[in-house]
Amino acid sequence: MKSKYLAIYNEISKQIKSGELLPDSLLPSENELTDIYDTSRETIRKALNLLSQDGYIQKIRGKGSVVLNVNKFDFPVSGLVSFKEISQKLDNQVRTIVNELSLEKPSQSMKKQMQLSSTDLVWKVVRTREFDGQKVILDKDILVQNLIPDLTKEICADSLYEYIENKLNLTIGFSKKEIVVTEPTEEDRELLDLEGFSNVVVIKSYAFLDDATLFQFTESRHRPDKFRFVDFARRNH
Repeated sequence: MKSKYLAIYNEISKQIKSGELLPDSLLPSENELTDIYDTSRETIRKALNLLSQDGYIQKIRGKGSVVLNVNKFDFPVSGLVSFKEISQKLDNQVRTIVNELSLEKPSQSMKKQMQLSSTDLVWKVVRTREFDGQKVILDKDILVQNLIPDLTKEICADSLYEYIENKLNLTIGFSKKEIVVTEPTEEDRELLDLEGFSNVVVIKSYAFLDDATLFQFTESRHRPDKFRFVDFARRNH
């Protein structure tokens, strides 16, 4: 027979995930939950502790158990995954808007970072990612044209990585990433739905082919309320 505390955990977590219990609302007190579920206070505490461990609630001394926002999209920090691959796992309506696709000379700083010569050209790709009608990510990519000779808006709207791997037969190897929180730029305000938000989460990444050739620099600018960046870490022994 399933433990009573697990049944309570499952019921409350289901209410949180469905939106029946809203983010920032308070759960009933431990005494009230004891009466509601006709069980001991110890059982309620075990259920609340598990809800807290799994990120459904935050227990605040003197206030109670606050419901957390679990309707966020998980973005892997250490993995190298395309936006299309992530979006296919979501139930949301997702759309990519290609704001800009141009072939241009790299800036001095980009030339240095990507080890380009004065004759090299780069693709500049600016895309807005829309979830359920809300524009919440701004992706800005620089790609080396010598490695990726042709690009179209259709390719950019679908998947760059799919095109690079399946059409150009290049093997994407690894990336280096940096994550910072900063104030929105005018471009962020123009292209994203940021009303009421004073910060954006920025992930800067350098992507390399399997032979360690740097082919892409990406600056991915996220509205902070909808995204949870996840990683898996194992201690080396």
